[in-house]
Amino acid sequence: MRNFTTSVGCACAAVALMVGAATSVSADSLTIGISAEATSVDPHFHNLTPNNQIATHIFGGLVNQDSKQTLLPGLAVSWKPVDDLTWEFKLREGVKFHDGTDFNADDVVCSFTRAPDVPNSPSSFGTYTKGKTVVKIDDMTVHIKTEQPYPVMANDVSLIHIVSNEKGCNGTTEQFNNGEVTVGTGPYKFVSYTPGEKIVLTGNPDYWGNKPDFSDVTLRPIKSSPSRVAALLAGDVDMIDGVPTADLATLKQNDDLQISEGISNRVIYLHLDHFRDDSPFVKAADGGPIKNPLRNAKVRKAMSMAISREAIAERVMEGQAIPAGQLLPEGFFGVSEKLKPVEYDAKGAKALLEEAGYPDGFQLRIHGPNDRYINDAKIAEAIAQMLTRVGIKTDVETMPRSVYFKRASRGSPEGLPEFSFVLVGWGAGSGEASSPLRALLHTYDKDRGFGASNRGRYSNPEVDKLIEEALATVDDDKRQDLLATATEIAIEDGGIIPVHYQVNAWAAKKGISYRARTDEQTRAYDVFKD
Repeated sequence: MRNFTTSVGCACAAVALMVGAATSVSADSLTIGISAEATSVDPHFHNLTPNNQIATHIFGGLVNQDSKQTLLPGLAVSWKPVDDLTWEFKLREGVKFHDGTDFNADDVVCSFTRAPDVPNSPSSFGTYTKGKTVVKIDDMTVHIKTEQPYPVMANDVSLIHIVSNEKGCNGTTEQFNNGEVTVGTGPYKFVSYTPGEKIVLTGNPDYWGNKPDFSDVTLRPIKSSPSRVAALLAGDVDMIDGVPTADLATLKQNDDLQISEGISNRVIYLHLDHFRDDSPFVKAADGGPIKNPLRNAKVRKAMSMAISREAIAERVMEGQAIPAGQLLPEGFFGVSEKLKPVEYDAKGAKALLEEAGYPDGFQLRIHGPNDRYINDAKIAEAIAQMLTRVGIKTDVETMPRSVYFKRASRGSPEGLPEFSFVLVGWGAGSGEASSPLRALLHTYDKDRGFGASNRGRYSNPEVDKLIEEALATVDDDKRQDLLATATEIAIEDGGIIPVHYQVNAWAAKKGISYRARTDEQTRAYDVFKD
């Protein structure tokens, strides 16, 4: 029963005419206009939603996630702890890679070895692999060993794509991009990747799972929202993701289109420079040098109070967002019942700045992408205006994501995050709170896989201890409490400033429906013929 899609009536004759010639659905081919382009086809290069959604088409994982991020068997048919420090995964027999070679335990071992150490990765998969030792027991059995009990093993494992030991594990990112080693076990085979233009896939006739409704798929990156909508209306694509908020109401009224919507687990948030006394994009009110005020907890609290989350959700996002008070929306494992979105209080923010020793405020630049999140540049501009109103004179610099993430992660001469104050988003790939906690708020520790996306280098020993304790706690109730407490401390300390959760929308021509996903991914095998 596919009740996840909404069909609605026509808005105007002009729009209907535009799509009138484009409503038929080809038997086998599907073209999707995607809002955010992958930076590589290498499944281990960049832990980023646009990359991960491409990888799921071509490569399999030991554990799969459904549209609500419930865990399901994948290349492993079962998993269980065999002792306090060991998980056993029984592998699926009879699975072949796209080149005809057999899938076995060697592929698993090599994939977990490769994933955390791909050269020049802007955001490593080490978050999910470090501290785990993968041991081959036999061709169809692996054990994953840890130094302490680790209850979220299956969640982590679901985020690592398995590549071929014979090809992929020794392949470079360039070789994945040109197709030389792009061999997986997924429902689609790689055909071609033309950066900025398209990724072409074809169905895998030997796929072990359910066959997709469409066998030939083209994923076209169309970063411009108006261009993406125009491509759908003209029939150049069959479906689009990232439906722009400005057009959603009109598209919903068009009976030649079908709209699918769903709340995301992605929080849009702000990271602040916690680690430098001399922060590169912060100046005194008169433009002179200043000791970094972002390291002052009262300043961080004042900045949070200065942001009207309701205004951003209702005006900038046109109702397609929910104000955020923590890392995940209600209903996900590890959220806190105590944390609510900080209420807008400009007068209180000014008073707190004065109390912190900045009665005249200071100057600040916010950096962000302009082609990654829904209305990302507009959100940055709105936040800058709100901060300026309370005395923090803020200007904005946005840039393409391909440039932004490199600079935000390691753009300084020392290989550290370059910026002082950044707009970012994080989707909990594992579907629970340990994902953003250990990636965004645990002290940066490359060797242990912590803080991989901690671009503000926030560090709080109490938070670290709670996160690590939670990751070693098998009892679900206790782990829930530990994650919630860690979240409370980090958010109240201003480790990050949460702004809102995205509500995402997909639009497709009549005869096609899409199963909206909480992880925001656009997957061709979640597209169905009605």
